Amino acid sequence: MKLPLALTALLTTASLGFAADAKPKPATYLTVEAARAAGPDFDLQGEFAGDKLGAQVIALGNDTFRVVFHNGGLPGAGWDKSPKFEMEAKRDAEKVAFEKEAWKATLTKDSLSGEGGRGKFALKKTQRQSPSLGAKAPAGAVVLFDGSNCDAFAGGHFDELGRKLLASGSKTKQADFQNYTLHVEFLLPFKPLGRGQDRANSGVYMQDRYEVQVLDSFGLAGRNNECGGIYSKTEPSVNMCLPPLVWQTYDIDFTAAKFDGEGRKTKNAVITVKHNGVTIHDKVEIAGPTGGGKKEDTTGGAIQLQGHGNPVYYRNVWLVKK
Repeated sequence: MKLPLALTALLTTASLGFAADAKPKPATYLTVEAARAAGPDFDLQGEFAGDKLGAQVIALGNDTFRVVFHNGGLPGAGWDKSPKFEMEAKRDAEKVAFEKEAWKATLTKDSLSGEGGRGKFALKKTQRQSPSLGAKAPAGAVVLFDGSNCDAFAGGHFDELGRKLLASGSKTKQADFQNYTLHVEFLLPFKPLGRGQDRANSGVYMQDRYEVQVLDSFGLAGRNNECGGIYSKTEPSVNMCLPPLVWQTYDIDFTAAKFDGEGRKTKNAVITVKHNGVTIHDKVEIAGPTGGGKKEDTTGGAIQLQGHGNPVYYRNVWLVKK
């Protein structure tokens, strides 16, 4: 049926209007080079350390930054777990001037200095690296991904930039894993306008049942739905998430749930997780599957690297059966 010309124009105009109203997706940068090319924000964010004081600077997009101070040092490196102090401010050229209550601080890409409750401070940019980064698979390990191919994963594929990284959104073809230690390295994109679960969301599932969350929660509180959390169940003891576009590690010791001869569960699954070398879960029981996990039973399960609409990448994935 041919539409009248006036009605056609009206529908076309309406379509254009809806397109114009569509909220643009937050910019996502997959490499340091791309993030730097977009402006100075990437180099201003990161970690800063000095004498018994640490700070994490989060890029929030639109030239806005949040600084989070930790008394004693950075998380996992001296922080005494006393209340944190936070400030937000806008960038002016290549500096950010923060001010709140009795605190003042000036941020550059290399330093963070000022004065606050403890007097004057001068912190320097630091770039931490996981002590297990690049760990080689020992003899007898099951190598799931070493960059040579994606054959161990159903639907596994390399990243779109040709870096020989494993894209999120697949699970191992072998689906009978029970008890093991697992090594995983992951890379979060830089997504300054992303918020909550839309900021580099993925996850590592044990037996396709129990998820250890992967998320850019750098500088945040460390909830059970943030990086390192046993999703929706247990918070990490400390938030060890590093800044985006820094390689991070999970080293996981997993023991499957136990069942009696009639298939009734007699013991919960138990997990220990080291995030970037720091123990964030120590022999924690998991009372049932996390969100999206398959039902518990006597069978083993796959290792899933969850796809959740964000470009998170993995490398050097291997496990040792116990």
